[in-house]
Amino acid sequence: MPTRFELSRRHFMRFLASSPLLASAGLTACERNGDADAATLVQPLRSPDDAISVFDFEQAAQETVPTAHFGYMATGVDDDATLRANREGFSHFHMRPRRMIDVTNIDMSVELFGEQWDTPILLCPAGSQKGFHPEGEIAVARAARSRDHLQILSTVTTSSVEDVTEARAKPIWYQLYPTVDWAITRALVARAERAGCPVLVLTVDLPTASNRNTEARYAAVDDRDCTTCHLDTVESQFGRKPMFDGLDLSNITELYAPMMTWEFIQRLKDITTMPVVIKGIVTGEDAERCIEYGADGIIVSNHGGRAEASGRATILSLGEVVRATRGRLPVIVDGGFRRGNDIFTALALGATAIGIGRPYLWGLGAFGQPGVEAVLDILRAELKIAMQLAGAPSIAQVGPGLLGTS
Repeated sequence: MPTRFELSRRHFMRFLASSPLLASAGLTACERNGDADAATLVQPLRSPDDAISVFDFEQAAQETVPTAHFGYMATGVDDDATLRANREGFSHFHMRPRRMIDVTNIDMSVELFGEQWDTPILLCPAGSQKGFHPEGEIAVARAARSRDHLQILSTVTTSSVEDVTEARAKPIWYQLYPTVDWAITRALVARAERAGCPVLVLTVDLPTASNRNTEARYAAVDDRDCTTCHLDTVESQFGRKPMFDGLDLSNITELYAPMMTWEFIQRLKDITTMPVVIKGIVTGEDAERCIEYGADGIIVSNHGGRAEASGRATILSLGEVVRATRGRLPVIVDGGFRRGNDIFTALALGATAIGIGRPYLWGLGAFGQPGVEAVLDILRAELKIAMQLAGAPSIAQVGPGLLGTS
């Protein structure tokens, strides 16, 4: 009799065969990673040390993460056009390397709100990480600690801010979904501040639920009984998330805050001493409004292609946001970063730092903490090589002159 794992794999392969995800692009998974000729060389990843690129962890995570949970991680919206665009956007840029420069020593350090970091690579907020690995956000925090990376914790974390902070042994940033209930907003912000979080990240790109077809398709082929965990009730959505422990949930039915306007920034700043960073900005006009209304930082983001179906890559939005801010506040960007060259491109366009999401979740799902560490090691090594080959021994020297457009 086939095992549940074998059944899940069969269901997953049937899903792929009927899915528009690969068919619409006319590509195999290996070809999507730019390595079509090496398809026969790809072997299952048995150890994080065997990985050649972060893409290797995606396949490994598919083998270990429950099908529906992997779908939650992998999904974009509608036909996943924005998800694909986040990767394809990097093809519009190329490096303009400078020669005969001493690149023996490479300085990748950056400063964010007075804190010095060895690398511009940060871990973006992602909810429900225990759905990918039993240790969830704790494993990620330990990896962030061992490699000294900035971690941002989601409102819908499956580990409390106190436990994650303890595992990280250094303050983490806190990402806020405000909900429609101001009392809950105040409680979440106050708890994050008590836990020592130095920065509050307000997500603004999901005023309502998005149309995640891929997530639904994965869930449809998952043979487990998920009803004990996923009920259509407030308690199911929030009661199992530790940041909502002890809060009155009677006035909310969802995370989203469709009534939120620009004045909300000042309202937040009135109740906290934490700098407020706005996550989800993709236009120069909105970047200017962030400054007008007192934001302390911006994250250029389309929620990893999980919000609106704009079909526009964040790397293509970054330039106009940077121009609008004119260096007045830090600009971080996430969405589609898989290679050191991707990170180099964003830095050359003026980003202060870049965020990764799915790559470290692939590592988490496949191997727990060692998987996250391996993903970070690979990206750091690739960024170092990119800087050396470009002739830029420090982040300060990675500028627009080292980048061309195609």
